[in-house]
Amino acid sequence: MSRYRVAVRTLCDFTARQGDLDHRFTPAPSAQEGIEGHALVAKRREKIPGYLAELPLSGEYQGLRVSGRADGFDVAGNCVEEVKTHRGSLARMADNQRALHWAQVKVYGALLCAERGLAHITLALVYLEIASGQETRLTCEARADELETFFAHQCQRFLAWADQEAAHRERRDAWLATLSFPHADFRPGQRALAEDVFKAASTGRCLLAQAPTGIGKTLGTLFPMLSAMPRQRLDRIAFLTMKTPGRRLALDALTSLQAPAQPLRVLELVARDKACEHPGTACQGDACPLAKGFYDRLPAARQAAVEYGWLDREALREVALAHQVCPYYLGQELARWADVAVGDVNHWFDSHALLHGLAQANDWRVGLLVDEAHNLVERARGMYSAALSQQRLSYLRRHSPPALAKPLARVGRQWQALNKAVQDQAPERRYHLLDALPTKLLGALHTLAGAITDYLVEHPDGASQALQELLFEALAFCRLAEQFGDHSLCDLDVAGKGSAVLGLRNVIPADFLGPRFKRAHCAVLFSATLSPFHYYRDLLGLPEHSVWREVASPFVAQQLEVQLRTDISTRYHHRGASVAPIVATLAAQYQRHPGHYLAFFSSFAYLEQVLAAFAQAHPDIPVFAQTRSMQEAERDAFLARFTPGGCGIGFAVLGGAFAEGIDLPGERLIGAFVATLGLPPFNDFNEALKARLQARFGRGDDYTYRVPGMVKVVQAAGRVIRGPEDRGVVVLMDDRFSQARIRALLPRWWQLDTP
Repeated sequence: MSRYRVAVRTLCDFTARQGDLDHRFTPAPSAQEGIEGHALVAKRREKIPGYLAELPLSGEYQGLRVSGRADGFDVAGNCVEEVKTHRGSLARMADNQRALHWAQVKVYGALLCAERGLAHITLALVYLEIASGQETRLTCEARADELETFFAHQCQRFLAWADQEAAHRERRDAWLATLSFPHADFRPGQRALAEDVFKAASTGRCLLAQAPTGIGKTLGTLFPMLSAMPRQRLDRIAFLTMKTPGRRLALDALTSLQAPAQPLRVLELVARDKACEHPGTACQGDACPLAKGFYDRLPAARQAAVEYGWLDREALREVALAHQVCPYYLGQELARWADVAVGDVNHWFDSHALLHGLAQANDWRVGLLVDEAHNLVERARGMYSAALSQQRLSYLRRHSPPALAKPLARVGRQWQALNKAVQDQAPERRYHLLDALPTKLLGALHTLAGAITDYLVEHPDGASQALQELLFEALAFCRLAEQFGDHSLCDLDVAGKGSAVLGLRNVIPADFLGPRFKRAHCAVLFSATLSPFHYYRDLLGLPEHSVWREVASPFVAQQLEVQLRTDISTRYHHRGASVAPIVATLAAQYQRHPGHYLAFFSSFAYLEQVLAAFAQAHPDIPVFAQTRSMQEAERDAFLARFTPGGCGIGFAVLGGAFAEGIDLPGERLIGAFVATLGLPPFNDFNEALKARLQARFGRGDDYTYRVPGMVKVVQAAGRVIRGPEDRGVVVLMDDRFSQARIRALLPRWWQLDTP
């Protein structure tokens, strides 16, 4: 019986890469082009008598079963071929790639010699240039004993790591089987949440858990998922967040579970621009010192990292720099070997998601934990949307090399024709929902993407940033166009002459996310606002038999005074009349109970209007306000105003940086005013969205306006009560709060008070 099984590609990828990291832009064949290229080479070989294509091979070394398919074997010529597709000059191929290719063909040669009793064999690397169809053939002669030695060396290196990993898995699971809760007792509501998470992991289901802030949701989900890990044979846990502070909370919770010599490997995944040690430098050996010789130093760095175990951003950087390798790409490598990965939601749900790709390639059983999951609908819509700017295209037409003039001009002409066609139909409108994809413009865009790719192959030093960005945007747009369906809208926003934006807007992410949820063994999505269940089930494409649970609030109505001002209308046309009563409401509450408050409005214009009136009427009350395009330091300064014992009203925009994800416990915040229903604006796009959601689910109005709006309201109000000792007030101002269907979307533990 084999102890381990490994594919030839995986074996060589682990053991045989050498030289520099090289991530310079190199136009490469698509997956489909690669498949077609292999088929072309196989077709050409049909004229060789006895030629064997896609030959399955396998062999064993000390309990390691190695298997794969050689691209071809010329029996008469005694030659094994490994076929690779490329675009442009072979001279641009990275050395680490070439080393990987030679290792693969050597392993296939070793397996063939052993299987057929050959004394020697010819090894051939066949490189097919996609655009021209030209083959470049590199060969070498090898003796069977040399190949056997090479094969044994690769297997020994892999076996040493595989044995280490198996021992780690055994230690990890043994430790997790005895894992105990790190505190004397659970917080109110936390035990119920933990039990539901454990059941979801045990039954392989998807759980939506609506749980109030302050009960310890992060630890309440991580602890049971880790406890279930050995019992359910989970390979990995992914804790996915919407924002950076969520990663910190997860790491803090994992720290509380640590014990001396605990074997759990934890990895924080950080964005490349945040992890880069040499900003503005290309990721290649002749430009970045941490890319130079990366693969030569990777084995030692990888070993040190897994021995370290705890790899948050700072620890990973420390290990990487100690071995002079890039922290970001070391982190990408360690994603294969970490037990718990903490990172952004895009690492699982994006079209090129790292963790999802690894799970597919390695057939992992994964437990997903998704924090602040109410944001996933909008985040996912963004992941599967694309836009093209006519203005950017016009700029590049003026500044592009002559070789691209014709394809750029063709796109320009097709775009002008599209603009004219839609404006002839509705000249007074700016926003145009297209009935179908603009096929002629898409065809021109495909041609342009190919032309830019060819140009960059021939002129590697001509890869300007703007040209690369246009290529990436064009390719992304074309890929999404190939998957276009009723889950997305195609629209044209004509802001003025020559400044239109063509968009593919995903509106129902379920079609893209559904397979991602199915790929996970279990998934737990949690937030303080995850109702109604059918909204998230429908728009996220949750699996059948998904479960929704509401964790009973540990807070009592007496902790939060909820006032309704249903005599005020905050509708756009009534805003002028609403300013005076809103100012009076804010001042009266502040004078009754001075302290720190947040006041939320639907827009900056509305905020500024009320702020000006308030400052004039009550100059003695301290006020400060969120501003447009606030930088991180300015946001920190805004929050720093909320000190214990201080006073003042902070004016902010609903749905903005201060409406969720901030923690101001105790006296730092004693109340919030919400002068809006939070509804998205009534415009052409949202009306098109409403029609599409109505057609699919029969709930267009709710799914477009009411539910997203009320999620923002409840999130903003949730800033007030952060723990069991907190007390505060929330004042909701809008006449529509008197409607039963609106009140049904408010937390059930709130006791509403209408003056």
